[in-house]
Amino acid sequence: MHCVSGKHSVMMVSFCQGALLLSLAAAMAVYADMKVDCGPDFVMLMWTESRPQADTSLLRLGNCFPTSFSAGEAYFYVDLTDCNFRRLVTGDALVYSNDLTYVASADSYNLAFTHPVVCAYDRPKDWYATIYDPVFKTYSLGDLQFNIGLMNDDFSGPAESTHFPLGSIIPIMASVVQETHQPLLLLLEECVAATTPELYPESTMYPIISNKGCLLESVSSRSKFEPRQKSSEIRLSLQTFTFAMGEEVFIHCKLLAWDPNGLDSTKKACHFVEGHGWELLDNLAQSNLCDCCESKCKSRRQRSVASEKHGMVHKAVIGPFTITDVNS
Repeated sequence: MHCVSGKHSVMMVSFCQGALLLSLAAAMAVYADMKVDCGPDFVMLMWTESRPQADTSLLRLGNCFPTSFSAGEAYFYVDLTDCNFRRLVTGDALVYSNDLTYVASADSYNLAFTHPVVCAYDRPKDWYATIYDPVFKTYSLGDLQFNIGLMNDDFSGPAESTHFPLGSIIPIMASVVQETHQPLLLLLEECVAATTPELYPESTMYPIISNKGCLLESVSSRSKFEPRQKSSEIRLSLQTFTFAMGEEVFIHCKLLAWDPNGLDSTKKACHFVEGHGWELLDNLAQSNLCDCCESKCKSRRQRSVASEKHGMVHKAVIGPFTITDVNS
């Protein structure tokens, strides 16, 4: 039985995965409805939620956040080449599959769940997989490619200038390329500014992010983490500071790619919001993980040595750029 037939189709909850999925679908049908439109190179998914306490912003399609959401609905519009869709060729069919997940907080009344999303197409007659592009992509723990850089005002491209007036905002974006890896959440664990591309014991440094993901600059400025578009990206709006003004500045960061469900006080992205205090970027309901930003953040769990060996931690440098005095 095909989950989806044709190139443009709308489906309700899929029943093609056997008795186990049938049971899951029956249980989900009581409180939710999922509609999927499989386009030629994109997927539109609408999740309608009837549970009053469910937070639709916590839904994820692969590693993608909702394109938009409201109190009772979450909407995704994504490319098939994005969000960690898996591709499989079987006979004359080209099948893309992914998982819709609900990431519930520890104190939530709503249980976390995972539900399959499948789109099947007729394989184009002139389409063949190359030897360098496996037909079936599976999650694995291999080397990851990290990127970080200065961006333009709306994060749509690289910065057009490396000179920033004092008081202006420096848009910074980091990402991890993970086409064949399990979904990962990218975090900025530590960032410091310095006047050299290398850090030395005698280097003068200006802390920006420390204490395992606490954005210190947000306490006294307009600096903040921007809402995520993908779990594999993190965007930072950093207000310029007086450190090394007029000189070349480099920002040294420690990036961490981690399990989206494994946040704790040492794996987080926290910023200070005036009138509210410290808030967790990825789930306001778990902002208590940021309480330690005023002291020392320590994990209750033993650090995973395996994650270090598999290259989930990476050091990167941004710059040089210059902060200019608007009065000079």
